[in-house]
Amino acid sequence: PNSAHLLDIFIESHSLLFSEKCDEPLVSGLPHVAFSSSSSMSGSYSPGYAKINKRGGAGGWSPSDSDHYQWLQVDFGNRKQISAIATQGRYSSSDWVTQYRMLYSDTGRNWKPYHQDGNIWAFPGNINSDSVVRHDLQHPVIARHVRIVPLDWNGEGRIGLRVEVYGCSYWADVINFDGHVVLPYRFRNKKMKTLKDVISLKFKTSESEGVILHGEGQQGDYITLELKKAKLVFSLNLGSNQLGPIYGHTSVTTGSLLDDHHWHSVVIERQGRSINLTLDRSMQHFRTNGEFDYLDLDYEITFGGIPFSGKPSSSSRKNFKGCMESINYNGINITDLARRKKLEPSNVGNLSFSCVEPYTVPVFFNATSYLEVPGRLNQDLFSVSFQFRTWNPNGLLLFSHFADNLGNVEIDLTESKVGVHINITQTKMSQIDISSGSGLNDGQWHEVRFLAKENFAILTIDGDEASAVRTNSPLQVKTGEKYFFGGYLNQMSNSSHSVLQPSFQGCMQLIQVDDQLVNLYEVAQRRPGSFANVSIDMCAIIDRCVPNHCEHGGKCSQTWDSFKCTCDETGYSGATCHNSIYEPSCEAYKHLGQTSNYYWIDPDGSGPLGPLKVYCNMTEDKVWTIVSHDLQMQTTVVGYNPEKYSVTQLIYSASMDQISAITDSAEFCEQYVSYFCKMSRLLNTPAGDWNGLNNPTGVAYYLHSPPFKVQAAVKVKYTAWFVFWGRKLRAYAFLDFFFFQFSMHIYVLSELLVTFQVIPFEFFTCL
Repeated sequence: PNSAHLLDIFIESHSLLFSEKCDEPLVSGLPHVAFSSSSSMSGSYSPGYAKINKRGGAGGWSPSDSDHYQWLQVDFGNRKQISAIATQGRYSSSDWVTQYRMLYSDTGRNWKPYHQDGNIWAFPGNINSDSVVRHDLQHPVIARHVRIVPLDWNGEGRIGLRVEVYGCSYWADVINFDGHVVLPYRFRNKKMKTLKDVISLKFKTSESEGVILHGEGQQGDYITLELKKAKLVFSLNLGSNQLGPIYGHTSVTTGSLLDDHHWHSVVIERQGRSINLTLDRSMQHFRTNGEFDYLDLDYEITFGGIPFSGKPSSSSRKNFKGCMESINYNGINITDLARRKKLEPSNVGNLSFSCVEPYTVPVFFNATSYLEVPGRLNQDLFSVSFQFRTWNPNGLLLFSHFADNLGNVEIDLTESKVGVHINITQTKMSQIDISSGSGLNDGQWHEVRFLAKENFAILTIDGDEASAVRTNSPLQVKTGEKYFFGGYLNQMSNSSHSVLQPSFQGCMQLIQVDDQLVNLYEVAQRRPGSFANVSIDMCAIIDRCVPNHCEHGGKCSQTWDSFKCTCDETGYSGATCHNSIYEPSCEAYKHLGQTSNYYWIDPDGSGPLGPLKVYCNMTEDKVWTIVSHDLQMQTTVVGYNPEKYSVTQLIYSASMDQISAITDSAEFCEQYVSYFCKMSRLLNTPAGDWNGLNNPTGVAYYLHSPPFKVQAAVKVKYTAWFVFWGRKLRAYAFLDFFFFQFSMHIYVLSELLVTFQVIPFEFFTCL
């Protein structure tokens, strides 16, 4: 399709999608085998009876125990788009759920909790056993499996549940990228020049780095979408001029924690230099740098990585490893072309059309959690490894007693570093302390490996052997039978040792004890091991700084439960750096009794514009706001005809928006410009004058704003005519000045060489 219609096609197709009612009941027609649960009180209370308004069996599902570890799960057989959920208590009973969470998944593993308003959402449930309570989702989700986790229930009964889920069918072509293969779409005419682009796709991955798409041209244009530290980075250059001031590179970062192996949707809409970048319903609008509007690409655009070209940029960036679906480039269905073998993937790696799931099983800890796993007793080698992610700078990661009362080991996070504390009871040295790493509470996955044996211990963070910390202190090791991750059993606090840090809040995965990977599914069934208040096969971490609620460049930092804004050197104060610490105008400073001087003003108060430094000239009856620029010296202008002119750039100490805010509130503005003629006989004649003003040395001219206020979007063109009268010759010089547009054009028409010097005064003033 023609690129001029691409955006219209995209909007029309999405409008058709959402115009169809997606509200079919998805549960009522499912067989019993589609239901599963944590437990059932008996066969007549099995999960297959948990259908709304049905009375089969005991009239609904009830687990064997009413506690916070129970769940009811539904498998739709294939992926569905889910728009609403409804619950009902067990028929004619005192059993109903008053509050619950909804988790969803494509595979029945790696569950994701439903989020609303930036938080893990708790749905209000029922107030009796028979009424149906329905909730329309704030945004639809795509999943094959849904799990309902009761949070609270009727205190005079037990957990009892019937459920219905509403939605519609969903289907999409899926491509699996193995981290090596690259999928190119080659242009028919070897070049692609576009004014408009619409690119959309969905991706999911467990990797924090990887190039999702890339295209480039020989003129220096490029477009790249990639993951960096689990954030999405979009880079675009519509053209740069290496010999001039045009610099086109533009880069925007959005999202966070995108390595969670859940689907994320991306839409890029471009109209010239205007860009809309949408990630998971959150849109950023921005304009690219530079002055060009067209994107010129050569040969191809690639998905999943950058083809190796010998350039440093192609070898230093990792390819994408994970799954993509519904790839659409300017109306072209890339995934469909790949499935029909119309595209030729790179020779390296494999391209497949089913999503490969990772083997990792995350476990989620809150402030009251612990996870106990068994170890191999009486071994002389203590070996553990695991990955964690958190926002908290402190927390207990691992605790274990040695056998034979030899001591214990604590691994914790202290001030964003991993520390190991070995308490020894059999030697004179009571404790061995080592630590490594920094800034490990950044929400990224970090790996910890710790090994101890007789008279030796080593701690390694993120596989960096070069910075591993070792100790050869006297040490005797005999492993114990229990390893506690994330927290500590209350009844063990009576022992001689108390842990140094509070319980861990965050996620762990790939837990290995004594060189054995812990089977967390077996732990979930308490065979062997135990736990409290953990969620296995789920990582419910939330980035509270994305989107950033700190205004005016305030720096956002967070813990697991809250965020705060640091407003230093922003010119603003308050919880979110909203309140300006400066006055809005020079007039306000005069009312405070201040005298003429330099002041910071904030013309739009707490609005988006930042403060700027101006000179406030306080006269008896008026207050002048003076904004300076960088052109202070005289500038020589030489010209003969309208085709040859000089451009003088003015860079004010304020942005265009700041200047507009000042002029909007001003009664009057002016910019002083002066001209000087040298070695011209025109001014040496007795009758020589400038525009009727006798001035043998030059002319000073004020460029005034019109009697009405200058609006931000209005460009006002001023033309000043200066006429030179001589006895034999007549010449004209005129000036075109675009108010506040940072440039002046000086034209000189003459039958003689006339040299002018232009001196715009170093500021403009507003009254």
